[in-house]
Amino acid sequence: MAQSALIVIDVQNDFCPGGALGVADGAAILPVVNRMIAQAGHVVLTQDWHPSGHSSFASSHAGKAPFETVAMAYGDQTLWPDHCIQGTPGAAFHPALDWTRAELVIRKGFRPAIDSYSAFYENDHATPTGLAGYLRERGITDLTLCGLATDYCVAFSALDAVREGFAVTVAMDACRAIDLGGSLATMTQRMQDAGVRLV
Repeated sequence: MAQSALIVIDVQNDFCPGGALGVADGAAILPVVNRMIAQAGHVVLTQDWHPSGHSSFASSHAGKAPFETVAMAYGDQTLWPDHCIQGTPGAAFHPALDWTRAELVIRKGFRPAIDSYSAFYENDHATPTGLAGYLRERGITDLTLCGLATDYCVAFSALDAVREGFAVTVAMDACRAIDLGGSLATMTQRMQDAGVRLV
């Protein structure tokens, strides 16, 4: 029998309304996510965990504003408002998230010079977080993803999970998007093309 796990992506204060990078309607997913956690056999959480002055912050680039793009060694990087800084209330999980059943918390984005959307790889698509190995060692083959934001950390995690050989479902009603310049449609299509099941 296939072993399955729920991966809850970045349900943190800074990504919810009122946060530094609040996703519209982001907190509305919490009741659905909590039900999914209660029913899941295995639960893994991811947590954006940036040091101050992270290279993905617009404030680290003179004359640049949030949501502009710059070229980094690993490719184009969208610049963000300062968010999810290690140890701050903004980086904490949303207080309504019932996360006590989580077996693992993967922190990402902690390397100052590179951003990390995916639960599996940094944005260079080469530096692993270790999640794939952990899941394989546990015998887990099927993943369901939910969380914030659909078109960034959820989508990049789903694409990398497929690339790593997992069967992947994204629970769209338990996600919300930033939708920057049509990014939701673009990433939804990329997920579908890669064989991600969207429900």
